[in-house]
Amino acid sequence: MFYSITGKVVYYDAQCVAVDCNGVAFNCNSTTNTLKNVSKKGETVTLYTYLNVREDALDLYGFSTLSELECFKLLLNVSSVGPKVALAVLSEFTPDKLAVCIASGDTKSITRANGVGNKVAQRIVLELKDKIAKDLDLSSMGVDAESVSSVIDNANTSEAVSALVMLGYSQSEAASAVGRLDPEMNVEELIKQALKNLSKIG
Repeated sequence: MFYSITGKVVYYDAQCVAVDCNGVAFNCNSTTNTLKNVSKKGETVTLYTYLNVREDALDLYGFSTLSELECFKLLLNVSSVGPKVALAVLSEFTPDKLAVCIASGDTKSITRANGVGNKVAQRIVLELKDKIAKDLDLSSMGVDAESVSSVIDNANTSEAVSALVMLGYSQSEAASAVGRLDPEMNVEELIKQALKNLSKIG
């Protein structure tokens, strides 16, 4: 029904922002990441929106980027994930970082989101792993979801990822770093080069 709204911020708190459009203020539930971008009263913003229709309410959700909106809609397609959980996940992760977590099977990191247990994190990975590569662009991170996912299936790269996890990196951090490298390299070289990449990011 609504693709986006543009107007002045008249109110915001930790969960939502109200945007005045020609005298009508629309209250949009949103993520921490979006609220950081629009938390100035009086500024003009554009939010990409999703209208959730329930029997007893119409809830509007607003996001500062299209990728965050698309990721929100993908999460809603996961069984047992509603708007509250989807917002919690996207408050913890930007879309590209969540996509890397999903592609690499990093359920442990996903459970950092408020109210997300291991079973829900497993469902998110299981149900979105095949969709994430097609629907979200990871080019800003210099890696795509398909290369991150294939890292887990290759013997050398999988061993390198396991070694990096033992060194204290998350599964998604390790898979992302190794995913940038030539999978034909031996395990020791993969670890060495990945550590160099990770130290630059840190």
